[in-house]
Amino acid sequence: MNTMVSSTYRLFTIMVMLCMFITTAAFAQDVKFTSSDKKIEQAFAWAKSMALHYKGHPADPVGPWYESALPPRDAFCMRDVSHQSIGAEILGLQRENHNMLTLFARNISASKNWCSYWEMNKAGKPAPEDYRNDQEFWYNLPANFDVLYASWRLYLWTGNKYYINDPVFVQFQEKTVKDYIDTWVLAADSMLNRPAHPNAPVPFNESDSFHRCRGLPSYSEGVPNLKTGADLVAALYRGLLTYSAILASKGDKPEASIYALKAEKYRHRLEADWWDAKENLYFTYYSNDHHFGRDEGETFLLWFDALKDSKRIRQTLGHLSSKTWNVENTSYLPLIFYNNNSWGKARDYILYLSDKSTARREYPEVSFGVIEGIVQGLMGITPDARSQSISTIYKATDNGNAAISNLPLLGTVINVSHQNTRQSSLNNGGKQQLKWKAMFYGIYKHAFVNDKQVSLGHLTDNWGKQVSFAEVIVKPGQQVKISVK
Repeated sequence: MNTMVSSTYRLFTIMVMLCMFITTAAFAQDVKFTSSDKKIEQAFAWAKSMALHYKGHPADPVGPWYESALPPRDAFCMRDVSHQSIGAEILGLQRENHNMLTLFARNISASKNWCSYWEMNKAGKPAPEDYRNDQEFWYNLPANFDVLYASWRLYLWTGNKYYINDPVFVQFQEKTVKDYIDTWVLAADSMLNRPAHPNAPVPFNESDSFHRCRGLPSYSEGVPNLKTGADLVAALYRGLLTYSAILASKGDKPEASIYALKAEKYRHRLEADWWDAKENLYFTYYSNDHHFGRDEGETFLLWFDALKDSKRIRQTLGHLSSKTWNVENTSYLPLIFYNNNSWGKARDYILYLSDKSTARREYPEVSFGVIEGIVQGLMGITPDARSQSISTIYKATDNGNAAISNLPLLGTVINVSHQNTRQSSLNNGGKQQLKWKAMFYGIYKHAFVNDKQVSLGHLTDNWGKQVSFAEVIVKPGQQVKISVK
C-alpha cells in the first residue's frame, strides 16, 4: 500500500511539474525587455533570438535540451549548462534545464570515480569528443560543484524542490561532497600536494588527453603540468557552502554548520596560499613542479563568490577588465561586474558581447550570459524560494527606465518596471503570491506603496553603499508601485 501511495504521489508530482513547465514556458517565450537605453534593449533582443535559436528539437532522443557546447557537436557541457541555466529559465527553457541537470546528476558513477559525463549530445550519449569509456574520458573537476551550485540557484529561482529533494539530486549532492572529494584528493589541506593524476588509467599514457585530463583540476585547459587551479578551490568552497544551504533549508542545521565550516577552510586557503602580494593579484594555478602561475581562472573566483576582501575584489576586477578574454570567460562578466559595483563596465561587456563585430559572439554562452546580466544584473531581480520572495534594485548608470514583462519565477509570472532609480512597480500575473522587497540606492526618508506611505528600512550593501527598501505582499493579479522620497 505504501509503495502504491508513493508511486501515485510521485506521478502526481511529475504531472504538476509538467503543468508548471507548460504554463510558465508559454509566457516566457514572450519575455520582453524595454529600456530608455536603446543599446541595451537591442542587446537583449539579439540575445533572446540567438539563445532560443539553440533550443533542441523536440524529437531528439536525449529529450528537451539546448546547445551549450561548441555548436557543431549538438551537445551540452556541464560548465556551460551551469552558467546558462538561469538565462535559460528566463527564456522559458524550464523543461530543458530540468532534463539536462537531471542527466548530469544521474550519470555520476563509482566506475568514473563519481564523475558524470562532461558533455552529452542530442542522441542522449556521452559526447565522443570527450568520452571513450569509463576509464578514458575528459573531465574538469570543478564541474560537480558547478552543477551542485546551479541546481541550488534553479531551486531559488523556480521554487521547484525537485532540484534539491529528488533522490537523483540527493545522491549527486552526497557523493560530490564526500566520495568525489575523497577519491580525487581534494581536502582543503591537500590542494597543493595532491597527486597530479590520482585516478589515472593503467597503463597511463601522458600523450592521451583522455588519460591526462581524466580529472583536470581546473577549468583552464591550456595550462600544462597542472596540479591545482584556484578556480577548483573556489568551486569547492561554493559547492560545500551550497550543500550547507540545502541542508539548512531542510531543517538540518547541525549538519549544515559542519559543511559551512568545511567550506570556509577552502576560502581561507585561497586567501592564504593564492594571493600574490607582490603583484596584488591572485595566482590562478599551481604546477606539479611547485610553481604558482596566472592564467584565466580569476573569473571563477568571482563567479563562485569566493572573495570577501573588497580591496582584493577591486584588484581582481581591474585585472579582468584590463585584458581581452575569450568569449566563454567574458560571458560571465556582465553579471559579475553588476554584482560588484561596476555597473558601467558591466554595461560595456553587454554591448561588447552583443556587437556583431565581436569574434565568436554566436557561442551559446554569450547570449545566455547577456540575458542573465540584464535581468539579474541591471534589473537587480533576485528571487528566493525559501521565503517565496523577490528583491529588486535598479543598477542603471543614468536615471532612465527599464522594464521586463512575462518573466517566470517562483511558479508565477511577473512584470517589473523601474521608472527611474526612485520608483519601481511589480505586477504579479500568476497564481502565487510574492513578498517583494523593493530596494533603492540612497538614503530616503519616506516610502510609498501605491501612493500610501509605509515604513522604510535601510541597509548597507557589501560595497558600503546605503540602500533604502520597502517590503510588501503582492497577491495574484495585483500591481504594486513603490517609490521613495
